[in-house]
Amino acid sequence: MFEKNRVEAFSDGVIAIIITIMVLELKAPHKADISELANLFPKFSSYLLSFLYVGIYWNNHHHTFSVVNKVNGKILWANTHLLFWLSLIPFTTSWMGETSFSKISVMLYGGVLLASSIAYFILIHLLIKLQGKNSKLKKAIGNDIKGIISPILYLTGIISALFLPVISLFFYAFTAILWIIPDNRIEKIHLEEEK
Repeated sequence: MFEKNRVEAFSDGVIAIIITIMVLELKAPHKADISELANLFPKFSSYLLSFLYVGIYWNNHHHTFSVVNKVNGKILWANTHLLFWLSLIPFTTSWMGETSFSKISVMLYGGVLLASSIAYFILIHLLIKLQGKNSKLKKAIGNDIKGIISPILYLTGIISALFLPVISLFFYAFTAILWIIPDNRIEKIHLEEEK
């Protein structure tokens, strides 16, 4: 078994770099004209959505590892798998913004979100398996309804992009909102321990 601290530190570093890369893709207008900002709308809105997603993954990763006691080689690779997909978010974010939400860029963005959610699902289930069925993590995660419906919403968004990419963005944003709504399952576990 390995210490979880290195997994957390490495993940925090990678996620910080992902956000840095995304913000560096936002270029300031060359003219001091408010109308120039309107041209940045596709780039800024794709950045905003992606920033929310990266923040959601960081928050959930942090919460998850707060109730994890140990990790093994499978978990190290599952975490690396998750970070791989998250590291593609800046590319797909930039492409969506540059192409003003073209069908193919919106589909690829959804594909990265789908792959990230599957990678996170794998990580969670490997963590639960190692921690045990009676672990704090298993108790906190429960049936994981949001984790089950998110891939369905991403897939619906990917398919919708074939017809109207803006509908896809609605599915992606709606899924982000589901995860932004505070989920205090793990915090409840910590509060119970303090009593």
